[in-house]
Order: sequence, then C-alpha cells, then structure tokens
Amino acid sequence: MSECEGMFRCPICFMPMKMDQLRSLICTNRHCFDVSRQGYLNFLNRFPKTKYDKRLFQARQTMCQNGFFEPLIEQISRRIKQESGTKKQRIRILDAGCGEGSLLSGIREKVSPHTANGLLSVGVDISKEGILAASKAYSDSIWCVADLAKCPFANQQFDFILNTLSPSNYSEFNRMLANDGTVIKVIPEKNYLKEVRDVFYGHTPRREYSNEGMVKHFADHFVLLDREHVRYRVALDRTLIGHLVRMTPLSWGATEERLQKMLDMDSAEITVELTILIGKTFA
Repeated sequence: MSECEGMFRCPICFMPMKMDQLRSLICTNRHCFDVSRQGYLNFLNRFPKTKYDKRLFQARQTMCQNGFFEPLIEQISRRIKQESGTKKQRIRILDAGCGEGSLLSGIREKVSPHTANGLLSVGVDISKEGILAASKAYSDSIWCVADLAKCPFANQQFDFILNTLSPSNYSEFNRMLANDGTVIKVIPEKNYLKEVRDVFYGHTPRREYSNEGMVKHFADHFVLLDREHVRYRVALDRTLIGHLVRMTPLSWGATEERLQKMLDMDSAEITVELTILIGKTFA
C-alpha cells in the first residue's frame, strides 16, 4: 500500500495522500482514511443501505469458484493480454464495482504471468460486505470501499478499468484512465439467465431484456472499439441453484412461490449470455 500511495487522491478535497505509520492514508488537508484489520481501505464515513449483503457475496464467490464465469474471465484476460502486449511498465487494472473480488482475482491470475513488469490490481465497491469478503479471500490486490462517483484515485492511473454487471460512472472512468487506456464493460444480453427469468417472471414484461440503451450510453462516453459476444451454458446441481438464486438481483422481484419453485429443482442448465464492450477515451 505504501509503495502505491501516489496512486490515491482524497475523495473529499482531491489532494494527494500519504501512508502514515498508523496504517492510514492522510491527505495534505488532514482527511484520514484507515486500513482495516482485514487489509482493505475504507473511504466512506457512512455505508448506504443495500440489498447486496454478505449472503449474496458468499453465493457469488461460490459460483465463481465453481467456474460459473470462467469463460468470461478467459475472454477478458485474453483481451487484456492482447492490449498490453507492448507495454513495458507495470500494468494497472481497476475493477470498478468489484463485489467480492472473484472476477478480478481470476483475471489477475491469468494475466499477471504474461506482463513484463508485473500487474497491480485494485478493486473498489460501495459495499463493505463485498470488499470485506474480497480482502479475506484474495490478498494479492488492493481493495477499497468507496463511491464510484468520488473515486479515491488520482488522474490517469489505470491502463484498464473493468466494470462487470454493475453500475458505472463514466466521467470518473475517463478521468482515471491512462493515456491509451482501455475500458472493458460487461453487460447482460437478452438471454442472460433466461431460465431463471422464465421461472421468476413467467410471461410478464420482466422476462424480456434489452441492453441497447446501455450500449448507446457507453458509446456516448467512449470510442467503442469492439463489441464481443460471450455465450455458454452451465449445468448446476441443487446446491449451486440455491447459490445462483441468492447471487442474482433477479430474485428481488420474484414471489416466494416462484423462488421456491427454482430452489426445488434438482438440476438446471443455465444460459450465460453477455456482451463485452471495449472502449477508449475520445482524443
């Protein structure tokens, strides 16, 4: 953390920060942010109420560890290796909205051996529960509790900014992205978890989904270089179906009867269909 202190800026006054001997980052105006006992940095004074709780992040971690997002991790890692092939300095990756850290950790594991001077990976999320789970499970990255609208990082710090199935703040992404840096955003396609939607929402409008508005919003803020498609199916047993139900926000709008119908399944084939948007800042 001390070696990377120059990467940070105060989210309150935007001044540079230094690490002191008491394991705190302090800016020149004396705003102080502590490193927790678990090793993550907390940049929030108050934690917002959210449905993203400990149970959800534990379920997501279990699904990731059982390979649910492995083809996605492979494709993103391949793209990062392709984009960073000529870079001689250490690669810096920010996962904005990292949750419990499994995707970033998986990508780091695949990309790091192929970099000339190593890789610095940083995860940020507004959920304390998510960052706590990440810091306990993966000690090879820097983890921060922070608001994406006030990111605690200096300008042009990251070669890659990842944003996977989570909200974005494109003005902050543009500010933090290094010259010739790359934004990689993952959004759902219309068939993402369609079997879950069928059970939860039947023939109601919530069964259908379109991401065209998200694509247009991305293209309004970045040069859209590429739009990659990822589609595969995953076989789940009864236990993993339970973790999937707890992991996905789709369950928040379902009735108890429909939730139970999904949980009572002994097995299921689940479709994962995603789009990866690749962007650069406008010149």
